[in-house]
Order: sequence, then structure tokens, then C-alpha cells
Amino acid sequence: MQDRVTIAMEDGVADVRLARGEKLNAIDRAMFDALAAAIETLAARTDLRAVVLSGEGDGFCSGLDMAAMAGGDLAGLDLSARSHGPANRVQQVAWGWRTLPVPVIAAVHGVAFGGGTQIMGGADIRLAHPATRFAIRELHWGIVPDMGGFALWRGVREDALREWIYTAREFDAAEAQAAGFVTRLSDDPQGEALALARKIAERSPDAVRSAKRLFGAMGCAPEEMLAMESAEQVALMRGPNHREAVRANMERRRPVFTDV
Repeated sequence: MQDRVTIAMEDGVADVRLARGEKLNAIDRAMFDALAAAIETLAARTDLRAVVLSGEGDGFCSGLDMAAMAGGDLAGLDLSARSHGPANRVQQVAWGWRTLPVPVIAAVHGVAFGGGTQIMGGADIRLAHPATRFAIRELHWGIVPDMGGFALWRGVREDALREWIYTAREFDAAEAQAAGFVTRLSDDPQGEALALARKIAERSPDAVRSAKRLFGAMGCAPEEMLAMESAEQVALMRGPNHREAVRANMERRRPVFTDV
């Protein structure tokens, strides 16, 4: 995994980096495997509190490695197999970030093309450098976005998204932000993402995980959503981290939380 994706843990924050910078982090079979393995590794960690996802080198991710694809590198991938819950293996590298129990922050720079836009779409929060170039390129190659994009881009303004997909044209970071494709722009997306992740990591870890579960259920019927809110709240109020949060606030000190 290390030659495609690296993970560095510090104080509950996972710094995850696509590590194929010499190829603009283009996605080949090894990258698919490494991303899926990274998500699986992180999901199993009880000390995980937040994730920062970025790319080494001059860009976040340039999408599929078309040269490798033409050479048969991706032959044999079964897109019909639901190997990761509702997702296939290709979709897991983007959808999987949304299924992690903690917030994921994407720090995007340089380029995010094709599959790269879908990988960043799996993040809860997306910070982009103002000079970043974006393109949802699949129709240029006669295919459609199929790494989970349509499920992950529900918060993006639909008319803008339709134009980008139908035309496969490039668009800049300002346009991406205006349509909700990225959360905000930053001259230092990596540094700001890490600072934000550390701030999240200071909060009660079970409350953060509970909030992410509730966000994941927001498409439910109102009666289900309301019942889930109540169930999550009851569980939190019975837990030691809630009591610690209250005590720490009353005593004007920093709370010391227990990992989930």
C-alpha cells in the first residue's frame, strides 16, 4: 500500500496521502487496491477521530491512468459485484470515505480530474487551492462517472453538475465553490485541513461519530430521522464522554475524552 497511499497517525488524526505524485496520483489497479485497503484499515481503528485526504506532488488526482487502462491493467474488474456493501471495488475508493465513522477532510490542489473528483467527493469537507483545476472527464472517453459520484454529489448545484458532466470541460476553483463542489478555498488547503481535523479531534469522539451517522441518514423519512436523532442523543447522554464534556465546561478546562 505504501507505494500508492500513505497513512500517518497523530493524536487521532490520520494524514492520508495519495503517493503517486510523479503520475499526478493517477489511479491504476494498485491505487484502487491501496485506497480500499487504507479505508479498511482506518475503519478498524478505535482511536481515529478525523481524516485528512490529500495528494502528493503537483496535484490531488488526475483520474484514471488511461495508459495503464489501455494496457489491460484494469481488465477483469467486475463492476456488477457489490463487494463493499452497496458499492463495488471501484466505487469503494470514493464512497468508502463517506462510510468511515469520522469526518474526512479533502485537501485539494493542482488538478482533480475524473475519478479524482469522485474521491474528493467522498469527503465531508473539501478545501481547495484557488488555482486548482477540475474536470469530470468521463464523457470525453465515452463513459460516465461510476465511482460513486452521482451518490456523493447530492449537495452540488445540479444544473452546474449537469453542464460539467455533459461537456467534460474544465472549471476552476471559484466556479467549483460557487456550486458547492468544494466547501471553501484556501491558499494552504493541507495546513488548514490538518488544523480543522485537529479541532474536530478535540470534540467528544462518540458525539462526532454520532453526528456523522445522522448526516448519513439524512435521506430517511422524517419519522425515521427524528427517531434516530433521539436514539443517538439518549446513548450519548448515558456515556462518560458527555459527562466529561459537561464537567470540563463547568471547570473551564480542556476535556479528556475516551476513544470509542
